[in-house]
Amino acid sequence: MGRRIQLNILHVVGARPNFVKLAPIKRALAGTRRVRQRLVHTGQHYDRVLSDDFFEDLSLARPDLNLGVGSGSHGVQTGKLMQALEPVVEQFRPDWLFTVGDVNSTLAAALVAAKLQIRVAHVEAGLRSHNWRMPEEINRVLTDRLSHALFTTEASANENLHREGIPESKVHFVGNVMIDTLDKLLPRAEKLRTARALGLPVGRYVLVTLHRPINVDESTRLAAVAGALRQIAYVCECPVVFPVHPRTARKIGENGIGDVLSTLHVLDPLRYLEFLSLMNTAGVGLTDSGGIQDETTVLGIPCVTLRPETERPVTLTEGTNRLFDGSLDLLPEVVLKALQEERRPVRPHLWDGQAAQRIAEITVS
Repeated sequence: MGRRIQLNILHVVGARPNFVKLAPIKRALAGTRRVRQRLVHTGQHYDRVLSDDFFEDLSLARPDLNLGVGSGSHGVQTGKLMQALEPVVEQFRPDWLFTVGDVNSTLAAALVAAKLQIRVAHVEAGLRSHNWRMPEEINRVLTDRLSHALFTTEASANENLHREGIPESKVHFVGNVMIDTLDKLLPRAEKLRTARALGLPVGRYVLVTLHRPINVDESTRLAAVAGALRQIAYVCECPVVFPVHPRTARKIGENGIGDVLSTLHVLDPLRYLEFLSLMNTAGVGLTDSGGIQDETTVLGIPCVTLRPETERPVTLTEGTNRLFDGSLDLLPEVVLKALQEERRPVRPHLWDGQAAQRIAEITVS
């Protein structure tokens, strides 16, 4: 007699951070009894390095469905995502729909599930930048309002949800699933020695990732940021390594500023293991990404976040992160000071590699 299925779970992923966060959750749930999982990839990120190769690096089975929605304005993309997801959710009728992070796929999945009376589990809930100009902030807040289980990474997230009137019974402080993945894959990443393969001095280069609208959408700002990166290489007397996100590369091309970056180590997007290897031996991380603020904190790499605020305040109060929102002329000196700091690994509460296991236990209880 076959075992009885207790829970049907539908995971919806769509962008690079989703893959990193989903992998340990899917693995942990697979270790429980009577759970059936299906995975839908919306195709929000469709570049091969930002999608297909991630499944291989993360030892994550290929999706049951790839909707291939692709890019578009926020409204167009979110609408296309909902239109593509609705028949899938209706067909599978899961007990839980899991959605992670804060991208357009996150909100679209939550909206479709809520309208079909399907319970939503939001992983990385409660994070707030309090900046409503960020599309991600809108996605976070609305997804949390629609969710039945809100899995949080840090104490500030719980406080935010309490202020917003979310019942405490729905909120579960579980830790950071991105760190689960980092802990599992770091030994493999270290063996790659990506920095040495690229001829970079270990511990003496600046690793840059930029993709948010505040830094890349407006041509004057993007040109100023590019000029600041060139000055960082000069002032710090070290390589500046810049794996360029496809969206950022498009903006650079549209604005004709590629020549400004000619003195940098500009790379195509990297696979997750390659990037983790490169980050682990960097001297400084310069970013506007949320996840890199988390990962550099655990690795002990000084991080400069090129934004006026962060939705991850624990990386400021306990970690290695600091915000920069001043004149870009001052950025090289800030990076130089960070480069001179000693490596200082930090583990905020429950960032212990067991967050996904806690999620699995709560889900099946």
